[in-house]
Amino acid sequence: MQLAKERLEARLRRHRRVRKEVEGRDGRPRLAVFRSTRHIYAQVIDDSQGQTLLAVSTRDAEIKEALAGMKKTEQAGKVGELLARRAQEKGIKKVVFDRGGYLYHGRVKALADAARKAGLEF
Repeated sequence: MQLAKERLEARLRRHRRVRKEVEGRDGRPRLAVFRSTRHIYAQVIDDSQGQTLLAVSTRDAEIKEALAGMKKTEQAGKVGELLARRAQEKGIKKVVFDRGGYLYHGRVKALADAARKAGLEF
């Protein structure tokens, strides 16, 4: 139990350190990622207004059926593609990537790469 607490505290320290530098503005909102043990969540946030512009996760009704049987890294890629598509529908082309204190590896990297490939710039 102690190890899990230390890991969480270390991630939150990294997240605070990153958030000092990363801020979403009108023309370039922040793409924030949260990773749980079962799901991955991504949201595009305008920090100047304190408003979430759009959110996508593995629990999203639009892709939940398609994700059945996939590995978590593949699921993250699908979430990244859907996020980029929805962002472009709302006229968002550029974002600032906030990895949430997670290492840029595995599911976080898969989501980011898929969003880039689908046309989102960061």
